[in-house]
Amino acid sequence: MLKDGQPFLVSGTPGGDQQDQWPLHVFLNVVEFGMGLQEAIDSPSFHTLHAPSSFYPREARPNEIVVENRVPADVIAELTRRGHIVRVVGAWNLNYTTAVTYDPSRRLIEGAASSRAERHYALGW
Repeated sequence: MLKDGQPFLVSGTPGGDQQDQWPLHVFLNVVEFGMGLQEAIDSPSFHTLHAPSSFYPREARPNEIVVENRVPADVIAELTRRGHIVRVVGAWNLNYTTAVTYDPSRRLIEGAASSRAERHYALGW
């Protein structure tokens, strides 16, 4: 992603059908909510199952959302009230994003990685 025409943030995840959702969640946490990169990745996560799955049997589950149990109860209640089917999973089970930001004014590269499943890391030199 670019900011003022310059490289700003790159991110990705091995998340299958969540590859378009989890990095967007991280991006919005950084840009809209002012979170640091690691905080943005570590925040309670979610994804939807609305679109047909890329994997057999290619099911679609309209209105279904999967959320970590760290999502506040009032948010879960509001999603349910609005007609969503909310599936709550354990803490630290969703969002395997790894990301890097670049701040040209400070010549600073910052990397962060999900601590979920203990298989991701960010390295720099």
